[in-house]
Amino acid sequence: MALPRQNGDFKISSSGYTQAQSQAMQRAVINLFDKWNVKDADAAVLLGGINPKTLYRWKKGEYGKPTIDLKDRMSNLLGIHKALRLLFKDPSRSYSWITKSNKEFEGLSALEVMLNGKFTDLVRVRNYLDSQRG
Repeated sequence: MALPRQNGDFKISSSGYTQAQSQAMQRAVINLFDKWNVKDADAAVLLGGINPKTLYRWKKGEYGKPTIDLKDRMSNLLGIHKALRLLFKDPSRSYSWITKSNKEFEGLSALEVMLNGKFTDLVRVRNYLDSQRG
């Protein structure tokens, strides 16, 4: 594991995110799960099997130091959100798409695909959306 390096006044971790950026991602993902109507137990799966108590702490503003895997998962979830917002001008459509059946996913919703829990499931949904954007 590489040691954190200095970049101006910000200390950047080996994952490329500052602590402030990691906390911003944590806040954004919590808000996103609310918009997507994702239950805490499902959110924990999407975030790689973290303890639901961790989500509870995040909701109270108590952010820890996420692992590289967790940061990568949050980044992909936010990338999915961004792609949806670009594809659908109506925010309610972008939020509801995640739970709608999709023939690309053999009739499953994107959320059902991602709830398999593997990192590659998140990437699969993100890649699909990115391909739809062109």
